Amino acid sequence: MSLEEIQSQVDEWAQQFETPYWPPEWIINRLIEEAGEVAREVQHLYGPKKKKETEAEGDLGQEIVDVIFTVTCMANREGINLQKEWERMMQDKHYGRDKERYTRK
Repeated sequence: MSLEEIQSQVDEWAQQFETPYWPPEWIINRLIEEAGEVAREVQHLYGPKKKKETEAEGDLGQEIVDVIFTVTCMANREGINLQKEWERMMQDKHYGRDKERYTRK
């Protein structure tokens, strides 16, 4: 699925509501919350803070897609084409300012 398809799917879902997208500051707050949930799962999986026996099993994949969904909502709200921006960013990373930044294999 392309980023354009993801944006379309999110927009189709959002348009069923009277207010399809929250204001930007609400979306950012949600993004911070979702990123915190990713961090919590990573901490439980790899860090010193393990889950309590009473805590439900987490799902790192679902937490990551919650971040993607929230970012997609922001992009849709702001009329940003993520496919176009992705391609521009990758051009910069692969062939632009960052092409010599990291040690290659």
